[in-house]
Amino acid sequence: MPITLYIVRHAKAEDRAMFMTDHDRQLTADGIIAAARMGRYLQEKAVLPDVIISSTAPRAKDTAKVIAEQTGFDTSRIDLNQFLYEGGPKAYLAALNRLPATVTTAMIVGHNPDVSYLGEYLTHKDIGSMSKGAVVAITFGNLNWSEISGRTGNLEFQIGPKQLTNEK
Repeated sequence: MPITLYIVRHAKAEDRAMFMTDHDRQLTADGIIAAARMGRYLQEKAVLPDVIISSTAPRAKDTAKVIAEQTGFDTSRIDLNQFLYEGGPKAYLAALNRLPATVTTAMIVGHNPDVSYLGEYLTHKDIGSMSKGAVVAITFGNLNWSEISGRTGNLEFQIGPKQLTNEK
């Protein structure tokens, strides 16, 4: 049975202030709007993940929460993974490789450049630097999560919030 992965880069966050760590940056109002727009887009495509995994950074957590609300995913079930913040692409792959076979659709929300590298590694396609709030959809034919690795996925689509505003 094919499985699907949605890789999400967190939406636009506030600039880092002197009194704030990078980890603690929050989404801006524009970031919240963009995440909601992306969530509505995914909901219109009938995307309802079985699991959402997010970095513990507020900007990623809140992006995951807004998208979850739009798609009908129970926000209390978002799995926060501390290793996704500054853990590199290997941390993302490790989190995905641990998913049970009962999961057919997963979403992972995190940070650049890791999310962009992960998408390129899994698909061997030129994804480039994912824009803030962007989503990449990847399918894997007849693999379990423990089997996904380099060049095993097929890029289905890549879209950012700015593309959605241009579609209207």
